[in-house]
Amino acid sequence: MAKKYIIAFDQGTTSTRTILFDEHAKVVAISQKELTQHHPESGWVEHDPMEIFRDQQATFREVLKTSGISIEAITGIGITNQRETTVVWNKKTGEPIYNAIVWLDNRTHEICDRLKKKGLQTYIAENTGLVIDSYFSGTKLAWILDHVKGAREKAEKGELLFGTIDSWLIYKFTKGKQHVTDHTNASRTLLYNIKELQWDGRILDVLKIPKGMLPLVQTSSSYFGDVDIDGHRIPILGVAGDQQAALFGQGGFTPGIAKNTYGTGCFMLLNTGTEAVSSKNGLLTTIACSLPDTEIQYALEGSIFIGGASIQWLRDNLLLIKNASETESICEETQELKDLYVVPAFAGLGAPYWDSEAKGAMYGLTLDTGKNEIIKATVEALALQTKDVLNAMQQDCNKKVQQLQVDGGASANNYLMQFQADMLNVPVERPKMLEVTALGAAFLAGLHAGVWELSELNKSREIERLFQPIMDNLVREEKYKGWLTAIERTKSNHE
Repeated sequence: MAKKYIIAFDQGTTSTRTILFDEHAKVVAISQKELTQHHPESGWVEHDPMEIFRDQQATFREVLKTSGISIEAITGIGITNQRETTVVWNKKTGEPIYNAIVWLDNRTHEICDRLKKKGLQTYIAENTGLVIDSYFSGTKLAWILDHVKGAREKAEKGELLFGTIDSWLIYKFTKGKQHVTDHTNASRTLLYNIKELQWDGRILDVLKIPKGMLPLVQTSSSYFGDVDIDGHRIPILGVAGDQQAALFGQGGFTPGIAKNTYGTGCFMLLNTGTEAVSSKNGLLTTIACSLPDTEIQYALEGSIFIGGASIQWLRDNLLLIKNASETESICEETQELKDLYVVPAFAGLGAPYWDSEAKGAMYGLTLDTGKNEIIKATVEALALQTKDVLNAMQQDCNKKVQQLQVDGGASANNYLMQFQADMLNVPVERPKMLEVTALGAAFLAGLHAGVWELSELNKSREIERLFQPIMDNLVREEKYKGWLTAIERTKSNHE
């Protein structure tokens, strides 16, 4: 029998990648391009949507070229993407009317404040599973309509379309034939009712967003249109936002599975099954990857805005390291920290605090503090923020998470993973292959293409290492107590 292959488009915050998987879920080829970050004003983050599309095309062609695999052997494409990032484009020309406003961007405070003043917090939490925050797409879309000349008028005439990055790529790759998204990406917009599974008319009215701009929402594993490359058509058969794709790639289609992805931000998701658990602890309720002919499954999510981005900050802004991999040995060789904390609230504090006005800070500096201590405290902050989120999840579900599955770039850091296990006091499991976000998208496409059965997916997961907690309970408690004090001092309403 001829071999079958699946392509995954993995469009992230800092890079655009294409990964080719074989039928054993092994990586055959990979191509990556770094994505330009634009910061027109303080707190603003933008990407060029056309650069994203061109880079996705270029990495796609590069993978086909370097792998030597014939196009006929590729049975489908899966797409996973940075979520919440917002694109508005002209329906006729396919050209964006403004740069993509990235999920990290916090320019929409005033719009969020207006929604809060109208008393919409409870309605939005109950129906979208989200909190009112500039993180989500809805207020970014409203900002574009309010601030780009003629945009609102064109939108009301039906001349403009909105999409998250998945929708944008599908529209461009299908040459304007498909304006669609999946349940996971829709559930991150602040505009989608996750109980009724439709765009929420009340929220659209409040934000003055014409419904005709919005994409059709469908199951994560389904047919999204064809990519035409050199006369060959390859169907797009799977789509999911990056964090839900990572949960799926980690086997998180079963209730009770929790994973944390250490990327630009850190994102922890716990599959709660067919129950949309409402959080009392500042977490989000979101849709897990949806499959055909099955009930919608939900997840609790804790979003930490700044994870690996804080390591980038050490490298690019403070020039304390040349590359991220150095941090492991530095942390191992640096003495245990005494009351030194870095709170990387560079884009505000995410879950469970949701304080968009908070700013990053360091606490506990003494004359003995050197660059290595600052590096170690920054790395440890990733694990401490994760503990905040896991605590909140356990309280919401009234269950103890028995183990955490990890992925993403920073999960390769052995010091961080051991410290994570120590702070959580649960084992941390790291798979052999860390490309689980792309793998999740490939799985969704491969399921629809018949390459895999759902029951087979977990068999392809291989464990590289299990980190067991070894820290003394008293040390753990003192360390975390100091962290909570640092968080309190960082909050914008701290007096």
